[in-house]
Amino acid sequence: MRIVYFGTSDFAVPALERLKDHTVLVVSQPDRPSGRGMKLTPSPVKQCAIENGLPVETPLKCRDKAFVERLRELDADVFIVASYGQILSQAVLDVPKHGCFNLHGSILPKYRGAAPIQYSILNGDAVTGVTLMLMDAGMDTGDMIAVNETPIDPDETTGELHDRLAAISADLAADWAERLCNGDFPHKPQDESEATYSPKVEKSDAELSFERNAKKEYDRYRAFTPFPGAWIDTVSGRLKIKRAALGSAIAEPGTVIEVKPSLIVAFEGGSLILESVQPDGKKPVTGAEFANGARLKPGDCLVTKQS
Repeated sequence: MRIVYFGTSDFAVPALERLKDHTVLVVSQPDRPSGRGMKLTPSPVKQCAIENGLPVETPLKCRDKAFVERLRELDADVFIVASYGQILSQAVLDVPKHGCFNLHGSILPKYRGAAPIQYSILNGDAVTGVTLMLMDAGMDTGDMIAVNETPIDPDETTGELHDRLAAISADLAADWAERLCNGDFPHKPQDESEATYSPKVEKSDAELSFERNAKKEYDRYRAFTPFPGAWIDTVSGRLKIKRAALGSAIAEPGTVIEVKPSLIVAFEGGSLILESVQPDGKKPVTGAEFANGARLKPGDCLVTKQS
């Protein structure tokens, strides 16, 4: 088997680990500035490739003619793609003998696009999975080959689900690699009438509101933890919600219900237990510690005038 592996983020690392013995080249995004010093840092996939002694290239644009010719020279059976971050041109898709295949973190055609894991949690889904698909020129529109499903725990965050789906994608890649390289695989078109799209996440998507339903805001917290991080504006300042749980107490939205042993605040139709928060410019503290420092007491209202 001769595989060229395209990937960039942490999600793509487990599958590369499983395919490394058959990978003739790893393709990843260019190094990016990171940390306080903005030092150029290789992607997780590039780091994995280096650690395993695999050749790795990081073209600014993988569709460039010179790089496409470099890919042709490898005589690869297949290209396998996971969380790469660039759209493959038709010229690239046409290079391998038996096609290009993507490991996508949803049950297609649901949640095509950049953020399938976040949107599955944001929408309160009970089940998700990873789809192995034959790539075409569209955005996650190609024929489906196989799906591995998994339940979503009602308290699971995107970070936790991401890691589980990454492991599932690695299993899919390992189970199907030989058949893909032999051109021996079933595939069926997606049902376009069922297609939905998950756009790139913006920081504003992660803003919670006391005026919205508590369960939906809990799902919002879960969906955007750890990135970009759920947050809420209060009369005591902006808070990043580091850890929370769904509460059952009911009061006027924005009202402080309890401050000890945990900070519990009312949302529409319910409440959230704010177990750990991070005020702007400060370190994370427990909800109770924040309440003590802000001199909050039961009955106080946290809703800002702008709200």
